[in-house]
Amino acid sequence: MDKFNAMRAFTRIVELGGFARAADSLHMPRASVTILIKQLEAHLGVQLLMRTTRQVTPTLDGQAYYQRCVSLLNDLDDAESVFSTVAKAPEGVLRVDMPAGFGRLIIMPMLPEFTERYPRLELEVGMSDRPVDLIREGFDCVVRGGQPLDHSLVARPLAQMRQVVCASPAYLQRRGTPRTLDDLGEHTVIEYFSATTNKRYGLEFVVNGKNQELELPKSLATNSADGYLAACSAGYGLVQTPYYHAADALRRQELIEVLGDYPQPLLPLTALYPAHRQMSRRVRVFVDWLVELCARPGLLDKRGGER
Repeated sequence: MDKFNAMRAFTRIVELGGFARAADSLHMPRASVTILIKQLEAHLGVQLLMRTTRQVTPTLDGQAYYQRCVSLLNDLDDAESVFSTVAKAPEGVLRVDMPAGFGRLIIMPMLPEFTERYPRLELEVGMSDRPVDLIREGFDCVVRGGQPLDHSLVARPLAQMRQVVCASPAYLQRRGTPRTLDDLGEHTVIEYFSATTNKRYGLEFVVNGKNQELELPKSLATNSADGYLAACSAGYGLVQTPYYHAADALRRQELIEVLGDYPQPLLPLTALYPAHRQMSRRVRVFVDWLVELCARPGLLDKRGGER
């Protein structure tokens, strides 16, 4: 059995959902692909695929084996690229994940620039606010806001993002506009919480050189960054968010910034990837592009470098 071709056939079947499509993409007869999978399952002693008349899906063992195959095949591609002319033109699939707001507002409008620069790369972009398991879920790289929690990953700093506190005009008309931190005693906050750790985030300011989180009554909590701003627009209370995320709503005056004269902690933005992907040409060019992109004046903060 040709293990390499068997692994390639198996991963392509999982990705495309069928033997025929996988065979076409690999330019192989369908019968050859079927034989490879039968040999692979016999060699491993487990069933990898569930076959029905409509679709082919991986079993639990198959899903676990798929993630390992993707990692091994990517490593092989990367090793070969070091010694070939392809090193100057990375190719293959690059799987990345990032916060939904950052992906929608910052990355997607600029992504054509990256794909034009590296046309052989095929991107799979996840957008979510939940932490992902890079190894188990097969991601090559993720972008996250806040302090990195998994120290087993390589962390590449991208930016220190300015934050703003804002509220809806209706809320401020109802409760008044806070002018000082002492005024916040008359206000409520919308909490953002992590779906994984349940850690809660309210309002935080720099007081006497130290970060200080203020204890305020909570009106509502959400684990969605978009839902966080939607709740603010609906008048549930104050939020603290990276400026870029609220910029359009602030410009349209759907939200109003308050307490802008009080310093707030900068929010780190970081690219994270497994140590074994450090030599990956695909990961390296993408992270280098992110660093270059985030350094452009006015992209993450239209005011260009305040505080």
